Order: sequence, then structure tokens, then C-alpha cells
Amino acid sequence: MKDNKVHRKAVYPGTFDPLTNGHLDIMKRALNIFGEITVLLARNPSKQTFFSLDERIAMINESINEWGLSGRIKVDSFEGLLVDYCRKNEIGVIIRGIRPLVDFDYEFEMAMTNRELNNNVETIFILTDQKYFYLRSTLVKDIVKMGGEITSKVPSCVIRELKKKFK
Repeated sequence: MKDNKVHRKAVYPGTFDPLTNGHLDIMKRALNIFGEITVLLARNPSKQTFFSLDERIAMINESINEWGLSGRIKVDSFEGLLVDYCRKNEIGVIIRGIRPLVDFDYEFEMAMTNRELNNNVETIFILTDQKYFYLRSTLVKDIVKMGGEITSKVPSCVIRELKKKFK
């Protein structure tokens, strides 16, 4: 069987506010399938985030290096429809991490909507590793806010930046 992954490009969209080890695990596993992955953050001025866009991009880049994933992953941001970004950048696959029960309905609706808007783009669901089933960015922020330990949940740069915010 011919290995075509070096020719395939995919996008992994999200807010990543903040990035977790669950997100990084999805990226790492997706690299077994795709030659290039773009981690894509939405620029939405009406949506309030804990970290600024620039802070999130910096943490993602640092985390990608920390996990040894640099080279085939790039980070970008966009405003508008995801399928339009895919069309413009010749990306044919959207990657979505999915936790059991929690995410499926929403992710299925989004995948069907994206297919309706651009039937040249497929959505691939990657099941979250069981050690990250419960992990959410909101949970991470809540734990830090209350003085808890998150070393196993996020990269070291995220811990550093969260601690700065909660001083």
C-alpha cells in the first residue's frame, strides 16, 4: 500500500484557551495520518477568551516544540468560515478530537454543516485518549484558580502562563 500521508494536509481548528495535553495528543496521533497539520484558531472579536490570540499562538508553538512535533505542524488564525479557509489553503480534511458522549452531537452537526457548505472537505474524528476523556480547557483554568496541580494536564508553558494570569 502506498503511503500518501506526506501529500495530505489537514486542519485542526479550535479555541485552545488554553491548549491541553489532550489537544497535543490529537495532533501527535494525526501526524500518523497526515503530512501537514495546521492548528487553526478563530479570530472572533465578539467571543471573550481568557488568553489573547497572540498568547494562545505562542503557547501552541512552544508546546509543539516541547512535544517534539515541530516541522509538520503550523499555527494560523482566521476569521470567517472554516470551509472557506480550507478552500483557500487547499486543505481537504478537518480534524476533530472527540470525547465519548460529550462531544459527538455537536461535532456531528458541525461536520454535516461543513460538508453542506463545501463537499470537498471531510471531517475526521479522532477519539480522545482515555486519560484525557474528562479534560477541558475550562476545567484546567478552574483547577489553577483554586490552587490545584495540573502538571499532567497541560504543557509547562501553559502552566507558567496560567499562573501569571491568576497571580
